[in-house]
Amino acid sequence: MGESEVAARKGVPAAVRRDPHGDDGRRPVAWLHIVAPPSWGVTPSARSWCTCSYERQAIGRAAVLQLIAAHGEHRTACPLLNPAPEGRAAA
Repeated sequence: MGESEVAARKGVPAAVRRDPHGDDGRRPVAWLHIVAPPSWGVTPSARSWCTCSYERQAIGRAAVLQLIAAHGEHRTACPLLNPAPEGRAAA
């Protein structure tokens, strides 16, 4: 038997270090993926999606800029990121 097993059987507390990669409870919910090649001749594209089933895609500079704005608006209105306060009925 190893030393730690003997100590555990005798009831000696072992020094436990915190896991540096431990779970802090946060989970990704909304993503924004933008493909903007360095060449001005190539058309950019973007995709925005969320675990609440929100999903949008855009192709072209103007559409990608609009999608970026819509993604920001969704993050402020998403029920997963901003749950309704307790006691208030959801619309």
